[in-house]
Amino acid sequence: MVFSVAVAGASGYAGGELLRLLAGHPEFEVRTVTAHSNAGQRLINVQPSLRSLAHLTLVDTTPENLSGHDVVFVALPHGKSGELTTHLPAETLVVDCGADHRLENSDDWAAFYGGDYFGAWTYGVPELPTQHGKQRKRLVGARRIAAPGCNASTVALALAPGIHAGVIDAQDLVAVLAVGPSGAGKSLKLPNLAAEILGSANPYAVGGTHRHIPEIVQSLRWAGSTTDATISFTPVIVPMSRGILATATARLVPGTSAAAVREAWESAYADEPFVHLLPEGHFPRTADVLGANTALIGLAVDEAAGRVVTITAIDNLVKGTAGAAIQSANIALGLTETLGLTMNGVAP
Repeated sequence: MVFSVAVAGASGYAGGELLRLLAGHPEFEVRTVTAHSNAGQRLINVQPSLRSLAHLTLVDTTPENLSGHDVVFVALPHGKSGELTTHLPAETLVVDCGADHRLENSDDWAAFYGGDYFGAWTYGVPELPTQHGKQRKRLVGARRIAAPGCNASTVALALAPGIHAGVIDAQDLVAVLAVGPSGAGKSLKLPNLAAEILGSANPYAVGGTHRHIPEIVQSLRWAGSTTDATISFTPVIVPMSRGILATATARLVPGTSAAAVREAWESAYADEPFVHLLPEGHFPRTADVLGANTALIGLAVDEAAGRVVTITAIDNLVKGTAGAAIQSANIALGLTETLGLTMNGVAP
């Protein structure tokens, strides 16, 4: 069976990455692409790399244009997808790549985003360890899925196995991320201009203000933290168009051996197609996951500091956004989870 697909927000970076992956998916057929200011243009004029979809023309982002499809992927700024998706049929599989349906707590939404709260959907990180098994169990048969924030899923995947196994403390977590500016979207913003980022590393959302913090805390709560995690989270824009390299550390639970730490991560991800724990002493680069739906994790125990150190690399537009969305849709529809996705990066 071939599923008909619409992509809302197809002119942006996330929308373009969705389309790149969907173009190679054997069970999905993209029939409708929508935009706002670019409506009326041929898709190929806005996304010139998508040669196989040159026959498509962008139309207005309306419920009427999105209805009638089996699957709708929504890649819109926060506050926009919630308004739209309330009008889509209940039987349609809707996957939101924006933030509107990620958070369970309306107070968290008010504190970090503001505006109308649209409720939580099934969270689209299949590999996330939870107290009731992997998150993928909840995705089976789902018709409303919230794809993750790229920074949030990277840190959660990095730390959740340790929380789940009880080998690290959920208090005093620290994460510093080197991120590419494509995660901020395609709109023109001064801090993301080439003249501002080339030859420089620029921190932003410092001091507990980043919107992905409550999403990380939520994931770690699901993983088994008995009290809400506390995390110092600092992203730094670096001059690479895409990618995240996250260094996340946590206090080691006293008496826990390095072998027990490694066993926690090995047990969590041993059978996962897209999340790989690297051998001891090996650590990933963002170049290793470029274009892939893969998260690579390096792990070490700093005995002197009493901390576990994780280094995690993902492509923010693939595993961080579009790849996670398609992977989750595959599960929801009963398809092979890896369909249309690759674990192989592009190198050099």
